[in-house]
Amino acid sequence: MVNRYLLRSAFAGALGGLLFGFDTAVIAGTTTTVASTFSLNPRQLGVTVAAALVGAVIGAVFSGYPGERWGRRDSLRLLALLYLVSSLGCAFVWSWPALLFFRVIGGLGIGGSSVLSPMYIAEMAPARLRGRLVSLFQINVVGGVLLAYFSNYLIGLLHMGLREWRWELGVSAIPAAAFFATLFGIPRSARWLVSRSRLDEARQALRMTGSPDSEREIAEIAASIHFERSSEPLFQVRYLYPIFLAVVTGVFNQLSGVNAVIYYLNDIFARAGFSRTSGNLGAVAVGATNFVFTMVGMALIDKLGRKALLLLGCAGLSACMSGVFYVFWSHHGQSLLVWLLMAYMACFALSQGVIVWLYIGEIFPTRVRAKGQSLGSSAHWIMNAVISGVFPALAARSGGYPFLFFGAMMAVQFFIVLFFFPETKNVSLEEMQRRLKIG
Repeated sequence: MVNRYLLRSAFAGALGGLLFGFDTAVIAGTTTTVASTFSLNPRQLGVTVAAALVGAVIGAVFSGYPGERWGRRDSLRLLALLYLVSSLGCAFVWSWPALLFFRVIGGLGIGGSSVLSPMYIAEMAPARLRGRLVSLFQINVVGGVLLAYFSNYLIGLLHMGLREWRWELGVSAIPAAAFFATLFGIPRSARWLVSRSRLDEARQALRMTGSPDSEREIAEIAASIHFERSSEPLFQVRYLYPIFLAVVTGVFNQLSGVNAVIYYLNDIFARAGFSRTSGNLGAVAVGATNFVFTMVGMALIDKLGRKALLLLGCAGLSACMSGVFYVFWSHHGQSLLVWLLMAYMACFALSQGVIVWLYIGEIFPTRVRAKGQSLGSSAHWIMNAVISGVFPALAARSGGYPFLFFGAMMAVQFFIVLFFFPETKNVSLEEMQRRLKIG
């Protein structure tokens, strides 16, 4: 049974995922009006979108320092304030450079919460509930994407003209304030308290969250911390294979084009001749597909396995992107665009979307797992920033060819996964090390 403190703690941490998804996707509805307000060309629009991702890279890389120094809970409070400052700043911004600044601030929150929110939930949850409670973060991410698209649709119905984008970006202050408020009245992570030798507080935190034997858990935490502090360098010859797998997984996750679609979805519909309202409604349909098939992917991941889902997803993503390319290249079949993008998002959600973070964590031994996850995450965010930054200019110059590129990259990944990726389903850590030839 989950007691109220554990449930509140998991819910508070998962709200970081909701803001993660909301703040990354809400920009999709604002690109046209932001470009008009500040007279931005496609390259400058790409910089505007990528600004948050630059902040996300910095936040993901450096969030571990405040997380260790001040604790996960208190660091999440800081991230909630960053989200709040960013949303209000974007709503009342007075110039394009100021908009870039507040986008970077929001990106710091996105990157930081992508690391610290699941870490806090994982450290609070008992082993028997950890998988289900940590999965709340991913569910909230895709829920945040859907909520952002729906929010844009509702605001679009008000026909506010060039003021519309300010409301669309500013409304995220509401979930940011809720995130900040929920982070009070919940305990610190017992793991962090033990690492700081605050054992009495750790016992109290464990009791609050329903631990049946706090002394035994404290002893296990202390042993685990001692083991992690004896970790070794990641960049060694024997770790080259898992490093290759982590970087390829993170990079190709973005070479699927998923965040180019998420961030510029309304522009994609507009280029195909959709009205603003129908484009917003199409975005809601794509976001809902993402949410539903993330659930499907989570149900299948331990049944079909990671490799099988990746192969299925790569094949589907390649076919869907080829179809989107054909629509823009031939100027025919625009009515199929929503269905193609919904199918694309379904293929992504049940494969790449639910696998990327899990797979990266499974292929490294314990001594270097945190460093390996950081490497894979950094590769993911950097490629995200690059693709999101250059997509508008490439799309404006070459029509649908970026979609052909994304489809080709998924075909390439299909064969990389087929020949090089080991299956990790139901494989112990020790057996995985043997398969990867890690001594």
